[in-house]
Amino acid sequence: MRGNNYMIDHTDQLILNALSENSRISMKVLGEKVHLTGAAAAQRVMKLLDNGVITSCSIEVNQMKIGYPIHAFINILIPGITHNSYLEFIKEYPHFIINNYKVSGEGCYMLEARFPSNEVLDQFLTDLNKYANYKLSIVIGQ
Repeated sequence: MRGNNYMIDHTDQLILNALSENSRISMKVLGEKVHLTGAAAAQRVMKLLDNGVITSCSIEVNQMKIGYPIHAFINILIPGITHNSYLEFIKEYPHFIINNYKVSGEGCYMLEARFPSNEVLDQFLTDLNKYANYKLSIVIGQ
C-alpha cells in the first residue's frame, strides 16, 4: 500500500466488475467467475472492504413503487456564512432527503429529494424558505 492508494490486481478487478453487476452474488458463484474458491473470493472481498476499495454495500430502492414519484434537485442559496439553521432544518426530513451535497458555484448546497406529491413538495419549500433561498429542478426522466 502506497499513501492512500491500494494496488489491485487482475483478480481484484474481476471481483469488482462482478460485484458491480450483481452485488448479491454468492461468494461461491463469485469464486467460480474469478477462478477462486468461494472462501478465497470472500477473503478478497473482505480485504477490498478493509482497505477502502469497496466503500459500501447497499441497495437501490425504487422510490416510485413506495410512493415518492416527485424527484427534485434543489439548489440551496444561503445568504451569509451561517448554515446551521438550514442544516438543522433538513435533519427533520430524512424521509424526503436522499443527498445534501455541499457545492461550489452558484449555490451552497445541492439537495436531492423525493416527495409523495406536489403538495408535500410545496409545503417543504415553504418551510425551507424560512432558512434559505432555492432554485428548484424537477427530474422529468432518466
